[in-house]
Amino acid sequence: MDVHKVPQSGLKGLLTNWRSDFLAAISVALVALPLGLGVAAASGAAPIAGLISAIIGGVVATLFRGSHLAINGPAAGLIAVVLSAIYSLDDGSGNTFNYVLAATCIAGGIQVLLGLLRLGRIADVIPSSVIQGVMVAIGIIIFSTQIHVAMGTNPVGKTTFSLIGEVFTQLPNIHPVIFGISLLGIIILVVIPKIQSRLLHYFPASLWVLVVSVAAAYLFNFFDPHTVEFFGRDYPIGPKQLITIPDNLWDAIIYPDFSRMNDYKFWVAVLSIALIASIQTLAMAKAVDKLDPYKRKSDLNRDLIGVGLATILSGAIGGLPIITVIVRSTVNINNGAKTKWSNFYHGLLIVVFLFLLAPVIQKIPLAGLAAILVYIGFRLASPVVFRNIYEMGLEQLIFMVVTIGITLYSDLLWGILGGTLFALLVHMLLSRLPVDDFIRAAFKNETNVFVSEEGTYNVQIDGVANFLNIPSIAKLIQNIPPGVTVDIDLSKTRLVGTTFMEYLIDFLKQHKNTGGEVSINGLDSHVSSSTHNRALKISLNNFTTKLSPRQIRLKDLATEKDYQFASRVEWNTSYLRNFHFFEIKTIERKSNCLKGNFPELNAGWEVTDVTFSEGAAFTAEVFTATVMVLKLNRPIPVFSMEKERIFEKIFDRVLAFSGYKDIDFEMYADFSDKFLLMSNNEEEIRTFFDGDLIRFFENRPIYHIESNGESLLIFNKVKLARTDETIGFIEYGEALAGLLDRSSAEV
Repeated sequence: MDVHKVPQSGLKGLLTNWRSDFLAAISVALVALPLGLGVAAASGAAPIAGLISAIIGGVVATLFRGSHLAINGPAAGLIAVVLSAIYSLDDGSGNTFNYVLAATCIAGGIQVLLGLLRLGRIADVIPSSVIQGVMVAIGIIIFSTQIHVAMGTNPVGKTTFSLIGEVFTQLPNIHPVIFGISLLGIIILVVIPKIQSRLLHYFPASLWVLVVSVAAAYLFNFFDPHTVEFFGRDYPIGPKQLITIPDNLWDAIIYPDFSRMNDYKFWVAVLSIALIASIQTLAMAKAVDKLDPYKRKSDLNRDLIGVGLATILSGAIGGLPIITVIVRSTVNINNGAKTKWSNFYHGLLIVVFLFLLAPVIQKIPLAGLAAILVYIGFRLASPVVFRNIYEMGLEQLIFMVVTIGITLYSDLLWGILGGTLFALLVHMLLSRLPVDDFIRAAFKNETNVFVSEEGTYNVQIDGVANFLNIPSIAKLIQNIPPGVTVDIDLSKTRLVGTTFMEYLIDFLKQHKNTGGEVSINGLDSHVSSSTHNRALKISLNNFTTKLSPRQIRLKDLATEKDYQFASRVEWNTSYLRNFHFFEIKTIERKSNCLKGNFPELNAGWEVTDVTFSEGAAFTAEVFTATVMVLKLNRPIPVFSMEKERIFEKIFDRVLAFSGYKDIDFEMYADFSDKFLLMSNNEEEIRTFFDGDLIRFFENRPIYHIESNGESLLIFNKVKLARTDETIGFIEYGEALAGLLDRSSAEV
């Protein structure tokens, strides 16, 4: 994809890119339909409320917001805050949800005001580990409420801890049919993403769950009240266990009730909705920007205004709060959307689905939605999340756990405030400064930007560099012109926080996209509890980094073979985005870089460990893989080649209209059966892959190989390579470069 050909925006973009945006919106709407129903049901609202907010998030927010490829609508991250508002505002009058709608309207107004005041970077001043802790707490709350729906049990408790405790005491009361549907749904959600089949992935896994759930509803006749017998015990089945939406969709409209505005509980609900929705919208908007293949940047202030206006309207007619949703945004990007109008189309498509599929929606068991939500809750609070945050430093794990505890024992608002204050207290202790000196260093640090004679912009950051002074550093850095060289010096800092490092690395990546260069220096005398590049760092004298046994072996190999080796973390990874494998993944960093040349072949190579994330922001999985980049310094066809997988060939023919297809060679049937070779220029590929090259690949280990037109990306599995495997990379690359060099000479 040519990142220089940025799609037109506005009405021109609507007319020019309608086909690609509409096709992407179909996939997004298929994801939004089950998730909208599930989020509403889990929030204690009518399922139709989720679809109302999804429609408004698409049709209304698009017209005012500042994002390009984000999708707006209801999300699991707001389930806990809506549930909390319902519990706190319940006065037995039957108008509880109407009070929540009123709080939603006012919260949307606050978001609009924040946007007008240009406070779109408000999320930057909250520690990332605290935000992660809130998301984990939300996951635990979702899981604790929906696991009982999935089991078909009726818990007595209301608090999160009592609900989790009752999971075990309610085991004898599990409804076998309900639990069976939920368990099958969870299995589908776990298994389908792991199956390498574009046929299954064409429709989202959550939609497959609903399809299977509807089939189960027919199998066990959920439409008439009756009982089924299992192990000598009768279990009730009937329409009460199905989704209900009004036959007349106009009856779904519910109006807000503002009569509780003099109650402090009402304003706690307002502030909770406004703060959580704003943080998630801003964080997700920045996450989507990282995935945008055209490197565009969202206007965060306009995003708050657009989402706020949509939330006001949603609350006014019975919908849920609206945010930017990372899962649906990722689906949008993966399916080729180009402009914001895909969000608009997805809202319109949900309207169509709602009218056409209303009879089908009413046949979906609640157990199917519970399966989706239990899975989402577990993903938000899975052990992998704790492992990933621990890898960034023990103190980050402590910040997150403290935030989780405060949130679960109180509410989301106090969780954010308490977690942030605790992180600030720990920063004070680690910086070894008196309180007044710490505050002065954080808010009034001596940060300067000056231009050298060579035109380099030098940024000197002093004192305490943590989440408190991100706004001040942002004002200085935003005035640096695009395309220039920037040197950021942290040598005079007492403490560099994780959130601050994340901000610097985000700036580094964005500035590199403009053609500039950024280096971050001055951390040699700092120590941290983790080797992660974003870990909190404290200044100590005479500190040197120790190499791991693997790094020592790589360094010895470099010395023996006259290669170059650097163990340090590097952020210059933009060239990897030119390969399809990394196109929609977020590359965090590279390290342990081994470099060399094949002088007689006019080729260079690099074997490096690349850390990248895949998936949705707070539930993203982080991977580290050793890859080789073989730089051939001459043009070659663009292609990707990997191990051929079963059941792919039929579906390849179905999707061949997209331009890329599997290219087979009749004379080399073994090669064609072994490899999936994809390209959009079959003629070039058939010329390039001659008999010698095909036999080369047939007789050697199967690697994932991609060409971006001048270089090759080569790796085996997504894992760190041993030293012998690294040597194997180099030998493989040299043999391949030699073969291509001979072929080029003959031509």
